[in-house]
Amino acid sequence: MFFGCSGRLFRIRSGANHCRGEPRVVMKKLFLVVFVFCLLGSTGVGATVQHPRKRRHTAAAATPRAAPMVRVVAQSPRPAAAPASVVIQGGPWTEPTFADSTVGDMVDGEDLVIRRAAVEALGPYNGSVVAVDPGTGRILTMVNQRVALGTGFQPCSTIKVAVALAGLSERAIQPANRFRLGGLRMDLTYALAHSNNYYFATLGAKLGFEKVSHYAHLFGYGERAGLNVAGEQPGSFPTAAPRNGGVGMLCSFGEEISQTPLQLAALMSAIANGGTLYYLQYPRDQVEARDFVPLVKRKLEIGSLIPSVKPGMRGAVQFGTAHRAREDGPIAGKTGTCSENQTHLGWFGSFNDTGQRKLVVVVLLTGGRPAIGPLAAGIAGDMYRRLGEQNYFAASQPITPATLISSQICCAK
Repeated sequence: MFFGCSGRLFRIRSGANHCRGEPRVVMKKLFLVVFVFCLLGSTGVGATVQHPRKRRHTAAAATPRAAPMVRVVAQSPRPAAAPASVVIQGGPWTEPTFADSTVGDMVDGEDLVIRRAAVEALGPYNGSVVAVDPGTGRILTMVNQRVALGTGFQPCSTIKVAVALAGLSERAIQPANRFRLGGLRMDLTYALAHSNNYYFATLGAKLGFEKVSHYAHLFGYGERAGLNVAGEQPGSFPTAAPRNGGVGMLCSFGEEISQTPLQLAALMSAIANGGTLYYLQYPRDQVEARDFVPLVKRKLEIGSLIPSVKPGMRGAVQFGTAHRAREDGPIAGKTGTCSENQTHLGWFGSFNDTGQRKLVVVVLLTGGRPAIGPLAAGIAGDMYRRLGEQNYFAASQPITPATLISSQICCAK
């Protein structure tokens, strides 16, 4: 604001016009008023510039609702009823990573030596371990039966074994043939050992959905693996190529497939025994275990293809994704890692490839990010090691009705 005698007059005293008659007095008083006004104004501006945070803090403190809201948010704990592992590092998961996986299991007809090794190897992890005699189809142990007999989970990269067998059956690939993928050329052994998604997506596109679906159902997808196993579910296989990524995603990640641990165990058993897909049977007590009789579901024409698939499965353990399963004796297997419905999944399907006695071990882990295929492979490897220390694989198979019948099935011309 400027003070002067033109226009409206600034009145020091009410009703007085000091631009007339008293110029010096007026000027002095005007100067004093302007000086005081500027001094007060500059003080206010300086406070704002030098202490902005202090002023905002004071204003917030003066707001009646601000302080109580901050205290409530800071002091409100997670409800005690919520599982502590629902939210873990890396994101929210709907299944805990750690749990007692033996709760509710019925074990009267199991091989307790196998079960003990499986439970000790699984430890505190939330998952399932299924062990099968590949020569008979007998389920020797089934840890966490709620999971093993449930509706199934996405198979992740374990589906690549079935896709490889389909590709070899249709002569879409040869073991020595190499796909040129980007700047790399790889064969089937390398692709299985390192679980290369690009290789199997390319192979799936080459086969097409109809052929992939045909072989998947032939290998047991979409049907119960067991015979009269109470509570077992059949899993599912899509009727068309998935919307998310088509047949390529189906063949590399198992998109839209639900696989049960029993289904993977049945397929691994068929590869381990040379091509016989048994009905998996689960004895309810030791009498049924003693009188167990194997039953063939169907013979798979994969006997000549197994030598082409097995090097990649053994390579996975020796130098690939399943290296944590490496033990003194050779093991063949395939890992799988993916997420489904905010649950991380870690798969490993395997069998020992030497010794007098063969064993198929399937591990499925659920939970947060620790639930991955390599960890599942490590658990299976620990189980093989524990049994090896007890000379389980070196001992000859006991003579039972089951072994006599299975040997006749094996050796029939």
